[in-house]
Amino acid sequence: MWAQLIKMPVKPDKDVAGLSQALRDAEQPGSGLVRRLTMRDQKDPRLVYTLVVFESEEKARARERDPRRVEALQGVRAMVDDIQDGPPEYVDLTVEEEWTGQ
Repeated sequence: MWAQLIKMPVKPDKDVAGLSQALRDAEQPGSGLVRRLTMRDQKDPRLVYTLVVFESEEKARARERDPRRVEALQGVRAMVDDIQDGPPEYVDLTVEEEWTGQ
């Protein structure tokens, strides 16, 4: 498995729920996406972190280039521009272990 952590500063009083829904709506079957978690920093609520987990980095990179997804994200970009308060930071991660506690 492969994951990416995205740290995005958001403008004060902006909600990311609409963005999260738009991203879900843009998802294509078979993209390799396993899980997505969106989290807000308790100490600095202007920071939102998203952890996306994929079957593999290859599937994640193919998903980035999928023309259906690129088209579906056109409307999402305006939403991101309205919410975002600076450039996002990306950290690429190799998943060493997954444990769900179940």
